[in-house]
Amino acid sequence: MLQTEIERLFDENPDHYTEEHFRIFQRFKEGLNEGRIRAAEPDSSSPSGWCVNAWVKKGILLGFRMGAMVPMGSGAADQPLFDRATWPLKRLRVEDGVRVVPGGSAIRDGCYVGRGVTCMPPMYINAGAWVGEGTMVDSHALIGSCAQIGRNCHISAGAQIGGVLEPVGALPVIIEDEVLVGGNCGIYEGTVVKRRAVLGAGTILTRSTPVYDLVRGAVYTAGEDVPLIIPEAAVVVPGSRAIPYGPGRDWGLSLYTPVIVKYRDARTDARIQLEELLR
Repeated sequence: MLQTEIERLFDENPDHYTEEHFRIFQRFKEGLNEGRIRAAEPDSSSPSGWCVNAWVKKGILLGFRMGAMVPMGSGAADQPLFDRATWPLKRLRVEDGVRVVPGGSAIRDGCYVGRGVTCMPPMYINAGAWVGEGTMVDSHALIGSCAQIGRNCHISAGAQIGGVLEPVGALPVIIEDEVLVGGNCGIYEGTVVKRRAVLGAGTILTRSTPVYDLVRGAVYTAGEDVPLIIPEAAVVVPGSRAIPYGPGRDWGLSLYTPVIVKYRDARTDARIQLEELLR
């Protein structure tokens, strides 16, 4: 079984890797490329709706350990490129149905990029990521290692979807189907954004940042074993909360916090549908 072989190689850390070891890793990477193997997957029994596959993260880390440093790509003579031989750029064909617009984007091998995905330059998708069909990854956007991006999402210009590769048991960032991530947003530390949510430009989500829901009168935070979860169809914008004590109160200071100001309605959907013209 592939999982058993990957975990054995990860734990044993042999002095040298044989051709059979590299064949095992290649089978693993093919599964990542095809979307059959995922660093995280839906799990209705989990509080977040997702579970992490720690063995997959071990396989990704194993690739870094196995690969020798080699020249990569066609960098200029004064700026050559070097990386692990096990993690070259992903090879795409026209038949894959992925639109990669010229201008300096990069997609690393060992990630799934579904049909109809549009990649606007320059953007980057790292190893272990999963990007669903019909999603747009806009200019200067980053999809970090192991991040899971749903179908028909829009990751707007300058957005950063953080990677969570270590520790291997930590849930990566999850963006479910039909989510709009606005420009210059940052989603980190295993945050889960439920389907059809909208993150306004500049929204930052982390484990340590509470989210205030003005509609439902609730405050959402991450727990010891539960990530920060943004509810389905929530519209989140950057906000602030007053510091109620000490010099912060005296000086009239506030702390950043995301705020849910509404839930998606017909007007929100109409504005979001305008982006279909770009696909």
